[in-house]
Amino acid sequence: MNPSICVLLVEDDPADVELTREALQEHQGSWTLDVQVVGDGEEALAYLHQTAPFESARRPDIIFLDLNMPKKDGREVIQELKADEHLRTIPVVVITTSDDKKDIRQMYELGANCYLTKPEDLAGFSDLYRVLESFWFKTAKLPPRMD
Repeated sequence: MNPSICVLLVEDDPADVELTREALQEHQGSWTLDVQVVGDGEEALAYLHQTAPFESARRPDIIFLDLNMPKKDGREVIQELKADEHLRTIPVVVITTSDDKKDIRQMYELGANCYLTKPEDLAGFSDLYRVLESFWFKTAKLPPRMD
């Protein structure tokens, strides 16, 4: 049986969600990906805390987090996530349009495991997610699930 990896994609731009899905499908290896998408920081935290409407949400193995979103942004999400003893071990990969050095430093200070700048086209997304999958799904050991 192929391993199943749950990815929580926190992204408010529908075009980027579609590009991400396409890139992940293109490079899917010997694992099954369960990609869950939420459109803002409040939904991400509801998903992670399994509150309405996400009471039966699966704990993600990894989070791909946009930085600039409505309601709660990526900074607020990671701050709350890393403060929670039950959630802090979930790796967080920040994928954003910002290449501002202050944003990069702040996200690492808040506990991000990786910070990447979004590519501008499908080929760039494909390359980015090929590298992400190679590292996070083939090379790195993700923390064991606690559920």
